[in-house]
Amino acid sequence: MVDGNKMILLVEDDPDHELLTIRALNKSNIANDVRVARDGAEAIEMLFGAEPIKPQVILLDLKLPKVEGLEVLRRIREAPETRMLPVVVLTSSDEERDVVRSYQLGVNSYIRKPVNFNDFAEATRQLGMYWLVLNECPPS
Repeated sequence: MVDGNKMILLVEDDPDHELLTIRALNKSNIANDVRVARDGAEAIEMLFGAEPIKPQVILLDLKLPKVEGLEVLRRIREAPETRMLPVVVLTSSDEERDVVRSYQLGVNSYIRKPVNFNDFAEATRQLGMYWLVLNECPPS
């Protein structure tokens, strides 16, 4: 497994949301490498394929093509090598069932994407500070 040295795996199919997330991380001086999976199948391949990555945190959208985000989360939690990776659902979904199902499947945090860029940038800054600076991850 490739250790990403505090790499972030962003699983996001919307190019605008991808750009906003990366821009907000950069604006917050979070210089960690960001790898992007643009659908659920690509995320699964990156985590479980021939050269799997081990990110510091996974930012997971739920509404994804090919394999939906909840299925990606289920796969992450059932595999011993990824079970303890921090996963943050970062989604525009305001469906209560998505929140409940995410926590049932073992998500670490559920964040609704704010519509306003400044609010989104602040939420991303706080998310980055917590998961990449303050949080103590389990040893590899």
